[in-house]
Amino acid sequence: MKRNYEPKEKFVERIKLLLDDEKDVEKFFKMAKSEPRKSLRVNTLKISAEELVKRLKKKGWDVEQPFDGHPEIVIVKSELKPGEIGKTKEHLLGYYYVQEITSMMPIIALDVKSGDILLDLCAAPGSKTTQSAAMMKNQGSIIANDVSVGRISILSANLERCGVTNTVIIRHNGVEICAKLRKMRWQVDKILVDAPCSGEGNIRSSPRTLLEWSEGLLKSLSGKQKRLAESVIDVLKPGGEMIYSTCTYAPEENELVVQHLLDNYDVKILEVKLPLKTRPGLLEWKGQKFDKDMKKAVRIYHHDNDMEGFFLCKLKKLS
Repeated sequence: MKRNYEPKEKFVERIKLLLDDEKDVEKFFKMAKSEPRKSLRVNTLKISAEELVKRLKKKGWDVEQPFDGHPEIVIVKSELKPGEIGKTKEHLLGYYYVQEITSMMPIIALDVKSGDILLDLCAAPGSKTTQSAAMMKNQGSIIANDVSVGRISILSANLERCGVTNTVIIRHNGVEICAKLRKMRWQVDKILVDAPCSGEGNIRSSPRTLLEWSEGLLKSLSGKQKRLAESVIDVLKPGGEMIYSTCTYAPEENELVVQHLLDNYDVKILEVKLPLKTRPGLLEWKGQKFDKDMKKAVRIYHHDNDMEGFFLCKLKKLS
């Protein structure tokens, strides 16, 4: 994969505003040109973490479980052949899901339980949906929505491979399906809005993001993300919780979207604890000040953990 794309000058300027100092910025861009580590999540609906790790070690793989409280999270340290991680018998049988570790954090933060009704608004290809089903032990209910037919077919295949039985798949525009559920007076316990974004956090695995990046794109996406995030509020039960997340660093797609919810709806930000290094949400960006609780939002930078970048914020509906 070509890795020598140079970041645009405006992107570099923005990263300098986001990070602590010159050394921090240097580390960020150095890590951006490195290969991302391979990771997977044990599908505990089908196998225990202990048993899968034994199987992988028998293959000669060097694997590590980095977090004591989350044995299902596995880093593969071995140099594998291209595609090898997805061609094993264990993968085909649904014993594990190839997933970036930071991508697992929204569902860990949402802390879904067996009896919950969960709406996964942008569900395909299914990494977080299958993770939710495993945490819920295939109990409760998941509504997995996506707008693309092609992505829905991949989602369906992944749910079947992983033995997920508590999920209903629907295909609809996210804003429109929430409007329909609202008319039906349907409400759920928990919601995940893992919003489509500019993907700044994925520049290691997708270096072309640097070529396609523009401030105009951020502004366009921010408007769509606000509409998507606000559409779910009426579908959430009073006392219910939601995660808004992206795989980008752009404040326009992160803190500005959360601030829009705080300004217009009776919600509050909840603190979350995650098993990796995080930085607090911003309290200001280019002259715009944010709510003091925005520090409870979570920024994950790729050079802090040798993982991909991510943003997430947990919100509770008060009334």
